[in-house]
Formats: sequence, C-alpha cells, structure tokens
Amino acid sequence: MQPTRKQLNYLRSLAQRTGQTFTTPRTSAEASREIQRMRGTPRSSTEEVVAERRAIRSALATGNGSRAAIREDEITGYGSTATWR
Repeated sequence: MQPTRKQLNYLRSLAQRTGQTFTTPRTSAEASREIQRMRGTPRSSTEEVVAERRAIRSALATGNGSRAAIREDEITGYGSTATWR
C-alpha cells in the first residue's frame, strides 16, 4: 500500500525541521519507519537554518550552485533525441 498524502506531508515537515533529506517511501510502512527515525532526530536551530539558506542563496547568486548543471559539451542532440557524449 502506498504512503498516504498525510504521511508524505509530515515527512517533508520533519525534514525541514531537522535539516535532513529522505528518499520518498514506496509503502506506508516505509513512511512510518522514516517518520519514527526523523522524530528521534534533534531539531535544527534557527541559526543553522538561516545560515544554510544564506549559503545556498550565495552559491546560486555567484554561480557556484550550478556545478551539477549539465554543460553543453556533455550532450548531443536536442529534446527527446539528446544523448550523453
């Protein structure tokens, strides 16, 4: 059985509060286990959250946040016919 919308929303909320990420669960049982794991994680301080957001904004503003972007020399073709070189 797939996770409920309520479980997924709660997981997102917990992830924001704790400063963690998670893989989207495939079942409601997996979602419940992930919720329990995150509940045991201490909440990130406001200062940590603010500092992290500033660092992300700065990296994106200076271009350093685009290191994962695909460069033109890495692909050939266009749209659905594009392939890696």
